[in-house]
Amino acid sequence: MTHTATAAGLEDPATLADVLRLAGSPGFDRIRDQIRRTGGCSDPIHLRGATVTRDRVTGHVLHSYDTDSEPGGRLRVACGNRRASRCPACAWTYAGDTYHLIRAGLIGDPAKGTPDTIRDHPRVFATLTAPSFGPVHNRLGTRPCRCGVRHGEDAPELGTPLDPASYDYAGAVLWNNHASDLWRYFTIYLRREIAKRVGLTQKDAREQSRVSFGKVAEYQKRGAVHFHAVIRFDGPEGPDSPPPAWATLDLLTEAIRAAAGRVAVDVAPAGDQPARVLRWGTQLDVRTIRAFGDGEDITEQAVASYVAKYATKAAETTGTVDRRIGNKEALDLLGVPEHPRRLIEACLDLHPLYPDRKLRDWAHMLGFRGHFSTKSRRYSTTLGALRQVRADYRARQQREALGLPDPDDEAATTLTLAHWVYAGHGHTPGESWLAANIRRDIQLNRETAREALADLRQEGAHDHE
Repeated sequence: MTHTATAAGLEDPATLADVLRLAGSPGFDRIRDQIRRTGGCSDPIHLRGATVTRDRVTGHVLHSYDTDSEPGGRLRVACGNRRASRCPACAWTYAGDTYHLIRAGLIGDPAKGTPDTIRDHPRVFATLTAPSFGPVHNRLGTRPCRCGVRHGEDAPELGTPLDPASYDYAGAVLWNNHASDLWRYFTIYLRREIAKRVGLTQKDAREQSRVSFGKVAEYQKRGAVHFHAVIRFDGPEGPDSPPPAWATLDLLTEAIRAAAGRVAVDVAPAGDQPARVLRWGTQLDVRTIRAFGDGEDITEQAVASYVAKYATKAAETTGTVDRRIGNKEALDLLGVPEHPRRLIEACLDLHPLYPDRKLRDWAHMLGFRGHFSTKSRRYSTTLGALRQVRADYRARQQREALGLPDPDDEAATTLTLAHWVYAGHGHTPGESWLAANIRRDIQLNRETAREALADLRQEGAHDHE
């Protein structure tokens, strides 16, 4: 039921015809309002149902709503998909939530459960990468690639092997598949390395300090996953307590490097595949996070923005697709480029040898089966909590518009009954075009407002000079 259409034009005759039909329909205004309320969601969920709010004592109906009054008898709600390739509108919201989650763990936000004093805790931005599976085309500053060409920034060959025949495709997808295990062992060894460096047992070190993190996975052009992580020292009670004097930036950095070097995941031989020992790559980057204005590129805002950006992306950035692939024949129909195609084929070939790793199910992800954005329990707030705040705000707005009391108020005497059923998803071609334009307008308005606010802050700073 879902169709795509450009936001700018109506070159497709079928889309143009459906836009004209939609614009002339009696329910057009309400359809447009529903799509706007979803933020221009590309693939909204359709619901049928009703809700009734009654006075508990008298039984009098204070408010009622039924989708029978809606065009087509349906209510559209946002799909909530985090992938920008699936739904730019919902991905934009997800990225915003991720930004606030990471930022709250860097500068503090009492409303989100982290005190302002968190800014004084040692914290770094670490990037852990995959090892080499064979030489690839790359950009080396002012020097040419090993192939002799100085590639442009958007050159299609970047990240592809110099010699595909000798590239270790099996090793690459098995590494992706075990990347979450590598991260888990890294967090275990990190705590051990911290304790060893201060001469404490792991129990004593844990009683004096905590290590919190928030991370996101990103695909390199060669199709290998790497992790960006905010890692922070806290006191024994987490973000609410200061870390001990021995919990320094230098110690944290040294422990991260040592822990990454210790991690090894064994993969047993299977079929024609040899035994492997999977490790992190040698390109480990650990940088101190500074406050905005300290003259550093790795600022709190920059880190939060960076993590949020990649929380909505996945393997499709390498040229693969964002849906499961059942067989190799589908790759021809989908037009997948050669390098990601070979990685996907490696997943399908290796699946019978490692059935417990579910490589066939995750072939479209080039073997990676972990969560793209994760955090430790005490890092900051949760995405669920942020979504609940937004839902409560919208519910409060609706109650105020209808003049209904707050159901959480002890004095409230209302009872709300609701019943909803799934009724499909997606847009017609004309609705898809309308949603894309609404999404573009919403984002443009928000960007304009953000720029205006930044200008006002800058002017205020000049006034105080």
